[in-house]
Amino acid sequence: MDTAFIDIVRAAVPEAALEIVDAVDMPTVFVDEAHLVEVCRVFRDDPALQFAFLVEVTAVDHLPAAPRFEVVYHLAALGPAYGSAPARRLRLKVRVEDADARIPSVTAIWPGAGWPEREVFDLFGIRFEGHADLRRILMPDDWEGHPLRKDYPVQIRQGTPTMQPLELTEEQFAANVRAAQQQASRSSRSGRA
Repeated sequence: MDTAFIDIVRAAVPEAALEIVDAVDMPTVFVDEAHLVEVCRVFRDDPALQFAFLVEVTAVDHLPAAPRFEVVYHLAALGPAYGSAPARRLRLKVRVEDADARIPSVTAIWPGAGWPEREVFDLFGIRFEGHADLRRILMPDDWEGHPLRKDYPVQIRQGTPTMQPLELTEEQFAANVRAAQQQASRSSRSGRA
């Protein structure tokens, strides 16, 4: 497996702890969370690397092991279709402790990380610091817990919250329509003044 590209990252971010792992399908590298954003920026911006495409963000729960979580990023360099770097894939992993399951967001580097980071937050409870809109994306807003954690109580049946339809009388509906029309009329008059 060609791992010469790691030397480029080590030269650009010498204080980052990088650990190459044997993997069958693609190069896999662990990075410490303190230098995640800097390392990702090098992977994206260096002309010899150009990992411009963030394919996926996911996580693994290794309970009872410590550190408990790994956040996993799958990256792709698109090759001649994008730039001068060869086409290749990379798996980047970050170990995250259970006590304070937080990691920096990479949305400033790959804006497409927004929703996958929300999914990892929703299902594993790992917080992405600096994420502009970190809230549940799959589970209902009032859901308790994070269902992909290994200690999530799957045998307990939790009532599914349901939305109740808003029921208005005909008079209430007509009053709402009139109020909206009056507001629109006032807004258009104040815009002309």
